[in-house]
Amino acid sequence: MSFASIADPLKKPKRIVDVGCGIGGSSRYLAKKYGAQVNGITLSPVQAKRAQELAEVEQLSDLVSFQVADALDQPFPDGQFDLVWSMESGEHMPGKEKFVSELARVAAPGSTIIIVTWCHRDLLPSEKELKPNEINLLNKICDAYYLPNWCSAADYVHIASSLMLQDIRTADWSENVAPFWPAVIRSALTLRGWKTIRGAFAMPLMNQGYKKGLIKFVILTCRKPE
Repeated sequence: MSFASIADPLKKPKRIVDVGCGIGGSSRYLAKKYGAQVNGITLSPVQAKRAQELAEVEQLSDLVSFQVADALDQPFPDGQFDLVWSMESGEHMPGKEKFVSELARVAAPGSTIIIVTWCHRDLLPSEKELKPNEINLLNKICDAYYLPNWCSAADYVHIASSLMLQDIRTADWSENVAPFWPAVIRSALTLRGWKTIRGAFAMPLMNQGYKKGLIKFVILTCRKPE
């Protein structure tokens, strides 16, 4: 499933929220693609400030705005957005059910929700939990990156189904990001600062998890009922 196959059938959205926007790359892309009003939210004041600066550089200030806000308690009324977008932020959410519930709450009836996130592999029918060595590896990654517990794509599907969301689809994009971690490791080792160095030393763990098939880069799309 390609991004084009997801995005092209969308009715052209007018209001978009980018949940966990970072410095606003997705927000700017979506604003330019659809000519839509985009609200980006992040927990980091530094990221929000930088995102706004970059939007000004690209002359997108009339379309894109950023604010500090909690993804688990968004400062928006129900049903405000006709495209709800979250890229690489779900893995940071301590309550996956609350996370998806908030995405669904702010989505307008009939709108699309897109989540792109790192997950652990789906359990086999015979398994009740991951293998001990897999749990140990994930715990090391969580400790290094201050992450909460991971979940699987199947867990996200279960949550979306429990919220009565429709047209739920997932795809494993792990192969598409195969060059990512080795490249990030190389670049991180050229930077300074304890947090950067700590992250650089932890990146091989992510690469190891990816190679073992434990860590997956997954996209989930669904639609809020009319």
